[in-house]
Amino acid sequence: MIPRSTYVRAGRHELHVTEWGERGGPALVMWHGLARTGRDFDEAAAALADSYFVICPDTLGRGLSSWSAPGGADYSYASFGETALAILDHYGIGELRWVGTSMGGLLGVTLAAGALKDRITHLVINDIGPDIPEAGTGRIASYVGNPPVCDTVAELEAWLRTNYAPFGDNTDAFWRRMADTSARRTDAGKVTVHYDPLIVTQFTLHKGDLDVWDKYDAVTAKTLLLRGEASDVLSGSTAEAMTRRGPKPKLVTMPGCGHAPTLASEGEIAMLRGFLG
Repeated sequence: MIPRSTYVRAGRHELHVTEWGERGGPALVMWHGLARTGRDFDEAAAALADSYFVICPDTLGRGLSSWSAPGGADYSYASFGETALAILDHYGIGELRWVGTSMGGLLGVTLAAGALKDRITHLVINDIGPDIPEAGTGRIASYVGNPPVCDTVAELEAWLRTNYAPFGDNTDAFWRRMADTSARRTDAGKVTVHYDPLIVTQFTLHKGDLDVWDKYDAVTAKTLLLRGEASDVLSGSTAEAMTRRGPKPKLVTMPGCGHAPTLASEGEIAMLRGFLG
């Protein structure tokens, strides 16, 4: 399965979207985490494209999408939600299923409780919750806000393997693809990550985006909650509380990883297929 690359206008922004499957089929949106891109879902999107029209956007400031105005003011769930709605309008999508990893999961919660409450039928929340431990946000902010500058893509791949070690035991092909889709050249010809360092303002300018218990409690979509067994972003106690509130999802704990499960293995893809179906 070969993906298609599309660009969608959303106000003053240009959003990059990776498409899989036939347009017009049941829609599945897969939204990535804080410092990642839509290409993280390649394995799952390729597999699920036999049943869905899968769209994997690059969030503002990441991948091939445009960056915020100076200061990072656009790196908020309000702005991300507006771009999500613009993408859906571009394709003429009504009802949809949503799989969100980390930041993409909380964005899904926000939309499923608000602008897309009557349109998101199935929601997968991958290793994130309405209450995030400071240790987890601190760890992520420390490397996201201090991106590496490398001489080669091979060095960047080594950096990714170290900083994303909680992803678990993935294949060499996965890590190479991650390096390929995470790299950009600086003006000096060096290699760095494919995002605006100011995306870290999510933790400073927009702290309210991370406090979403009220929105979570308003979600009515059929929901599945995933947690990496060693996650420092979704604690076991918060995950258990989530099963008793709001959409009362089934909780699946994924062995051998922390934050966050990549959803790239055959078993993970089969689990998604069963839930989404």
